[in-house]
Amino acid sequence: MDINRLLSAQLSLPQASVNAAVALLDDGNTVPFIARYRKEATGNLTDADLRKLEERLAYLRNLQERMDVVLASIEEQGKLTDELRQAIESASTLAELEDLYRPYKPKRKTRASIAKEKGLEELARYIEKGKAIVPLRTKAKEFVNPEKGVNDVEEAIQGAEDILAEEISDNADYRAFIRRYIFSHGFLCSKEIAKDEKDTYANYASYREAVKSVPPHRLLAINRGEKEKCLRVSFDYETEAMFNHIAYKYLYKNDFPKEITDTINDALKRLILPSVETEVWNEKFERAEDKSLEVFKANTRALLLYPPLKDKKVLGFDPGIRTGCKWAVVNTSGIYEEVGVSFITRGDRESIEREKAKLLSLLRRTKPDYIALGNGTASRESEAELRDIIKKNDLPIKIAIVSESGASVYSASALAEKEFPELPVEKRSAISLARRLQDPLNELVKIDPKSIGVGQYQHDMNQKRLEASLHAVVEDCVNAVGANLNTASISILSYIAGITPTLAANILDYLKEHGRFHNRQELKKVAKLGPKAFAQCAGFLRIYDGDEPLDATGIHPESYQAAKEILAQTKIDILHDNLEEKQRKLASFSKTNFLQNHIEIGEMTLDDILEEILTPGRDIRLEAKTAELEESVRSIEDLKVGMVLQGTVRNIMDFGMFVDINVHLDGLVHISEVANRFVRDISSLYQIGDIVKVKVIGVDLAKKRISLSIKQVG
Repeated sequence: MDINRLLSAQLSLPQASVNAAVALLDDGNTVPFIARYRKEATGNLTDADLRKLEERLAYLRNLQERMDVVLASIEEQGKLTDELRQAIESASTLAELEDLYRPYKPKRKTRASIAKEKGLEELARYIEKGKAIVPLRTKAKEFVNPEKGVNDVEEAIQGAEDILAEEISDNADYRAFIRRYIFSHGFLCSKEIAKDEKDTYANYASYREAVKSVPPHRLLAINRGEKEKCLRVSFDYETEAMFNHIAYKYLYKNDFPKEITDTINDALKRLILPSVETEVWNEKFERAEDKSLEVFKANTRALLLYPPLKDKKVLGFDPGIRTGCKWAVVNTSGIYEEVGVSFITRGDRESIEREKAKLLSLLRRTKPDYIALGNGTASRESEAELRDIIKKNDLPIKIAIVSESGASVYSASALAEKEFPELPVEKRSAISLARRLQDPLNELVKIDPKSIGVGQYQHDMNQKRLEASLHAVVEDCVNAVGANLNTASISILSYIAGITPTLAANILDYLKEHGRFHNRQELKKVAKLGPKAFAQCAGFLRIYDGDEPLDATGIHPESYQAAKEILAQTKIDILHDNLEEKQRKLASFSKTNFLQNHIEIGEMTLDDILEEILTPGRDIRLEAKTAELEESVRSIEDLKVGMVLQGTVRNIMDFGMFVDINVHLDGLVHISEVANRFVRDISSLYQIGDIVKVKVIGVDLAKKRISLSIKQVG
């Protein structure tokens, strides 16, 4: 199997790019490093291209390993023909390979193997021929042998039919045809066998849909319903075409005896259809899982790369009732200054007003730019009181609603304990909320991606694969942004290319012992951080106000000589010249001449160097935007059909997206209401954090459901 050729064909990537990428990966290079600093070698493959290639490469290599085992096994049996070898080596999926191996795979005792032990294979061949001169029952008498366990003619015929049924079942062509037939003409059905408290699976109580048409989210919902023993799932299809396919291929005639009819039906019902149905279900589920995973990855990427609020002081406010609302003042550097509890949502009006007066004093003294209000219990009540304080006292403070997903997980984690050993669990969450608003990436990276609330049926997916995929997304996001080597947390450092959790801890230990890093070369003094790790991580770690101005950029140390020559030629002061001045000085710079004299530098690398010179340390994230919330709308009860509101996209699924319109319950924009045209993939139009205008088209108070539309806004 030429794996690189297959990768090129399957992923529609140039062969040279695939060859280079595979070689770089095999040499231990990370995806972020290859995507950023080996563009010439790969033909500018993106991190997304490389992740797909990496995953597919692992699959094909696993297929090759299994193929080698299968070939060795069949060859050992002395049954490997040139034709069979070619078929096996041409298999493009594990399912196709296993179909070919099935007839030769060592089996445990089956009805067919027992029948062969009884000497009935010759009778099976006789039945296989169809009509014969000697009647079957007469022929079968020759095989009756009580000593071998064949007591009468019926047992002899049944044993022979079992042999034929297994041979039919082991035929790769039959299985492939039946699998395709069910995919093309079958129906997926579900019946309700029990209700849960919320009647979650009411839509699937009596459900029937063409297998080829079942969308991923419905299949995942049905799968969960079956797991929770609320639904019974089955397939529905006609078997006539399957029977005829086997009969034609098997006998090359239409006139055959009852024994053949019984054998084919037995092979279908007992051996083929149960396993093929499982294969069809598994394949559909894998496709649904793939789609769900892509949605999850896209949402996670959008959330992590959501623009930070730079240089803003924030009051984190974690609402509650019984235990009060936890608050934390976090300065512009993300360091908390003080924490406390406010009871503005508990007690009578007099006590609430006293608490509001204390809070007003805090706001006037600490002067936050924003309040990061958690969207959990008592969020609506807290917001009403906070807005009242701000409005009555004309305070220049904005309120931003922040998702609490995963906050409690982080607050109780060992990482939070190490970060805030002096604080109880409940007070850490307010700090986390404030930091989420200031810099989502820096804070959310501390939380298991599965816990940040942007997935779709993530608990039903292959957890190992989900974890690996989301880790890759976080890694790509962290490296795309880069990290300040002297201030980055262990969580951020652990995702930098080439930096393991152990190396991240060693970097922090070095900082504690020696103080700040003054240049990137000092990284080589960190325990266990060798040349390979340095090459991978150096370009993504920034040092500001250090010995080397280029250390504050995304230019890799391997390109420093070229970068310094450009600066010398153009007389650019990379730190002090403004953008306009740099552009003026670069106007006379000849890329062509430079590349001719520096064959070690490619054009794409040169372009990256020039971009970094123009905007050193540029954050790829833009400044944050917030929705203009309607003051009169604070709960689902305030909504009226026809209202047009601004909202923030909080989650995107393959069937629609959820938008926060400030009623503490996200509304759904179904995929059919996203645009005045067919939309296959919502993420091609919107991302988490986008501000959108929506029209309320439905409000169900009983079920707490809000239906929204973008296309009807007008």
